[in-house]
Amino acid sequence: MQDPQASIGQAIHDDLDAVARERAHRAGTPGLAERVLALKTFQQDRFRRGYHDLLAHPRFGGAARFFLEELYGPRDFTRRDAQFQRIVRPLVRLFPAEVVQTVAHLGALHALSERLDTRMAEQVPARFSPADYVQAWCRVGEPAARAQQVELVLAVGRALDIYTRKPLLRGMLHMMRRPAQMAGLGELQAFLECGFDTFKAMGGAQTFLELIAQREADWAAQLFAGDAEGRFKALFSA
Repeated sequence: MQDPQASIGQAIHDDLDAVARERAHRAGTPGLAERVLALKTFQQDRFRRGYHDLLAHPRFGGAARFFLEELYGPRDFTRRDAQFQRIVRPLVRLFPAEVVQTVAHLGALHALSERLDTRMAEQVPARFSPADYVQAWCRVGEPAARAQQVELVLAVGRALDIYTRKPLLRGMLHMMRRPAQMAGLGELQAFLECGFDTFKAMGGAQTFLELIAQREADWAAQLFAGDAEGRFKALFSA
């Protein structure tokens, strides 16, 4: 019988392999990597404008910025992923099981988002408009994958919220800082600590996560119906 932790480690490894294949495909297709970057920047700006109230909120602002910068941004994680892939087994041994499961959610989200971003970028011109984006969304389709993408974001948020009710885990994360850095897991360690502290300061994430879930479901419904162009124009003209 296979060790559950080993299974999770293999799943993380497989997701990172999938991300690497997406990058290789983009690198071999003229202009595709640049369109993916433009698409990611557009989507991050959509989040920034669509959640301006949460970003400015005294209670929810930190968590909204954490999502914006860590889960919705166009940052290049190529080097981090390459290092990460080499030390998946030490990661599974080093971190507590519940943290490893959260990392697995992150890996699945990373792989799914990269695949969908590639498919979207293949459908838009180098300089695209909100109308181009809506049309690309409808052509790509995959409503189940879009719903899963949001659910993985929420799963990461729910896990971070649970961690805040386990003060021993925060102490453990602090003690793991040096071993994590020595193992090449410094960026992951920083992500977990930042997420923990951000969600701890919020004092309960249920309302915040419910707002994210509802707004993203509304966005997806409008996009799949092909009628979100006006909403995009309103956001980007604000």
